[in-house]
Amino acid sequence: MKQVKNIIFDVGDVLLSYRWKYMLMDYGFTEDEAVRIGTEMFDDPEGLWGLLDLGTVSQQEIIERYCKKYPKDEKVIRWFIGHGEYMPVARPKVWELVHKLKEQGYKVYLLSNYSEELFKKHTEYADFMNDIDGLIVSYMIHKAKPDRAIYEALCEKYRLEPSECLFFDDRLENVQAAVNYGMQAKQVLSKEGLVEDLEKIVQGCEIF
Repeated sequence: MKQVKNIIFDVGDVLLSYRWKYMLMDYGFTEDEAVRIGTEMFDDPEGLWGLLDLGTVSQQEIIERYCKKYPKDEKVIRWFIGHGEYMPVARPKVWELVHKLKEQGYKVYLLSNYSEELFKKHTEYADFMNDIDGLIVSYMIHKAKPDRAIYEALCEKYRLEPSECLFFDDRLENVQAAVNYGMQAKQVLSKEGLVEDLEKIVQGCEIF
């Protein structure tokens, strides 16, 4: 870890948890119905959610496309996408460790796939935003992980040497893309595992 100067984090399921299923259950659906609707949106065959992250199509147009495809669920789809502020769950212990890393001299960056509207809602009150040195979010450059271009964009913008970067992401394909680009990277499988890794880094221990 001695050569690592920059620690890069994905946001969703890394610095934040998501409660999308419970958000839909709060709306009034059973657990099975909530899973069905969530799967409908996140795993849409046309990749509408991914298109939302790219920022090449407006949120309103994406909503209209969803509603045209899934008219039975139009009302909840409009509510769900329009009220992203109800989805994120804070990870205070992780945020505390990010702050300790910052105090120890590490540079902290974000590299995440998000639409502009949801990114702002999900991070508005997140403490880690006070500790970051920079960020690239997919909507900003219309490229999304695991596309090599988004890793290049972060390193070029902030003049980072990939070999001096350690990247945390919950998706294996994004971790592998970072490794292929020349970064060190580790998959986040749980909040507890991430806390353990960050504590080791703070203590100067190896995590690989």
